[in-house]
Amino acid sequence: MDLTNDSYVIVISFENSTERYYRDKTGWLKVSTRGRKFRATAEQVLNHVLPALAGLKPNVTITVEHREPR
Repeated sequence: MDLTNDSYVIVISFENSTERYYRDKTGWLKVSTRGRKFRATAEQVLNHVLPALAGLKPNVTITVEHREPR
């Protein structure tokens, strides 16, 4: 089982939307609710994830899914 950054997808669910973050060969990608893809730095990913984990954003759910890297 591969446990590197490439093998996880971070899913942030809000009341009306869902964002996905995953890592590919060139870096982190954010996939919006509409399916648009945006490049992100590791710092940008943390800036979205940490406030939700700390409970500062109400009605936000974070899940992490394991997947085999491509």
